[in-house]
Amino acid sequence: MASVAAGYLPILLFLAVALSMSLSFVVLPMTVAKLTGASNPYPDKLAEYECGFPAFEDSRAQFDVRFYLVSILFIVFDLEAAFLFPWAVSLKNIGLVGWGAMMLFLIELVLGFVYAWKKGALEWE
Repeated sequence: MASVAAGYLPILLFLAVALSMSLSFVVLPMTVAKLTGASNPYPDKLAEYECGFPAFEDSRAQFDVRFYLVSILFIVFDLEAAFLFPWAVSLKNIGLVGWGAMMLFLIELVLGFVYAWKKGALEWE
């Protein structure tokens, strides 16, 4: 029973160190800022400083749904590239079955790409 609990000790130590470091990097600077007055907002501190003029529109303006479609497609094809590299490296070891599985995966991705293309998800006005 003691050996099972001892197996979890490194995990508990890792969690304790991670929690203490994250608290020190988040809570400590916020506390220091409150105590030293660095978080005191005033009009000059809240003024536009990056572009030099006020924003044209509300910052909560809605994005076009095509923006999200293009970003999702980018993520899908980026993940596809992430799957291709380990597959190519281990192709000798996985043999014909691994090759067939990847070809099926690529066919599904190509069909999804053709579907998105036909639906106009890649066209921007």
